[in-house]
Amino acid sequence: MKKPMTVAQLTELGRVQLSPHFYLRDFLYSDIAAIHGLSNIPDHPDLAIEAGSRLCNELLEPLQDAFGRIAIRSAYRSAEVNALGNAKSYNCASNDRNAARHIWDMRDSAGRMGATACIVVPGFANRFDQPGDWKRLAWWIHDHLPYAMIEAFPVRWAMNLSWHEVPSRMIFSHVPDARGYLTKPGMANHEGGHESEWSGILP
Repeated sequence: MKKPMTVAQLTELGRVQLSPHFYLRDFLYSDIAAIHGLSNIPDHPDLAIEAGSRLCNELLEPLQDAFGRIAIRSAYRSAEVNALGNAKSYNCASNDRNAARHIWDMRDSAGRMGATACIVVPGFANRFDQPGDWKRLAWWIHDHLPYAMIEAFPVRWAMNLSWHEVPSRMIFSHVPDARGYLTKPGMANHEGGHESEWSGILP
């Protein structure tokens, strides 16, 4: 599939259903693109669809089944949009680092695909707003879903949730007073179940 160049073509691309509850259009809005007059459209739609489908089916659908509707804060970024976001210090990593992450249609340096969405889980965030509560959702995801990486943020416990062909299984926090790794391979807390950390959070 070629990059859409007309409204009709972009409309059809947006209608691509990635999973039972998510369409590609759900992931194409970008604050950076809207403010700076850029188009946040995949250069390689087939790769974006393939990676996005894995993200949606393996991570977002089961998370939504468990906690209710997921809000998408930021997801797909074109290489052009991400590069501008990095240049202007909009909390965007370089294109090399965001390949197979926010740039769904760019493989990483090892030739592997991946996709990331920054999400908020209102069914969780509306009930758990005390310091450290983000860890409870992170541990639930760790125990139940084949995520590649989680980055946690302080506002409404937003998270970058990533799928990747070779998952690193790391959880990193940008939350003040808790910045750093919650877990990663090799840490003593990585293996086994963590029900004591997340018990009671399901609606």
